Amino acid sequence: MSIADLADGAADAPPLDGDGAVRDPLAVVELAPADAAVAGRAARRARDCDRLLVGVGSGDPALVRALDVTLTTAADAGRESVAVDDPAERAAALRDAAERSPQAALVLRDVLRTTEGLDVPAALDVESYAYSTLLGGAEFARWLASRGPRLLPSDVKDPVLLARDGDVLSITLNRPQRRNAYGRQLRDALVDGLRLALLDDGIARVVLDGAGPVFCSGGDLDEFGTAPDLATAHFVRTRGGAGRLIHRLGPRVEVRVQGSCVGAGVELPAFAGRVAAAADATFRLPEVAMGLIPGAGGTVSLPRRIGRWRTLYLALAGEPVDARTALGWGLVDAVLP
Repeated sequence: MSIADLADGAADAPPLDGDGAVRDPLAVVELAPADAAVAGRAARRARDCDRLLVGVGSGDPALVRALDVTLTTAADAGRESVAVDDPAERAAALRDAAERSPQAALVLRDVLRTTEGLDVPAALDVESYAYSTLLGGAEFARWLASRGPRLLPSDVKDPVLLARDGDVLSITLNRPQRRNAYGRQLRDALVDGLRLALLDDGIARVVLDGAGPVFCSGGDLDEFGTAPDLATAHFVRTRGGAGRLIHRLGPRVEVRVQGSCVGAGVELPAFAGRVAAAADATFRLPEVAMGLIPGAGGTVSLPRRIGRWRTLYLALAGEPVDARTALGWGLVDAVLP
């Protein structure tokens, strides 16, 4: 649709069919120079719209901010935009992703907009409420059924290694045989280490890294959907998770990442004061294709580094970005030689 179409309400049709199913979850807006009054009306419509709105091209800055993300060929675009070779092709891919998991896509959009002005603890609660909602949905059930039989859980002797050198505490994720997957044992051991840093005033710095070629491959897929109930899952994610603690430690934490950083392997480092990436590092949020949204704090930590627009793009596209792109966006603070 054009800017004028958006201004006239073209994206405002009811988003649900008679059975409550989401229809047409994403609309594409062709951006171009427009009359200021028309662009202003379009921006107001965009802010109130129940659909994902993806811009293509460049246009009025206020309108671009009101959209969910804009795709452009301009390399120097602001954080509301993502530079791609073929904006129309990328927009079509985002539409396909939203149509495959429409509930997850729209919940992601709503969470990113809702939490933009909240403090971190409150925003993490909103993310988790939404995540628990989606855990009970048909899209996640479909993904879970496609997984097939689970592997039996196995105990890990030392899922996290701690070492103290003066006022520096080193924490190493130590499950390289599972690519440091963020399962229950690793999560709990990481939380214990972070709590130690909060309780000990003699610890000035925390350095978090991962053993093996991959920092963290995200949540352990064999544990997805195994919480006894959705309310318990919420409290485990928030009060028992690492995101709040890394946020509280803030500038005291440096995370060093390498390899394929997926899900929690992106979301948790983004809370840290400094993230240093190896040149081979890549970053991916796969949850929407699973019928979910990022659940380890990513809808909170990433927007505070790269904005809600690029966060939505990462999560909806589900494709990796490399270390240099991550540096340009501000997702990492340095790329190591």
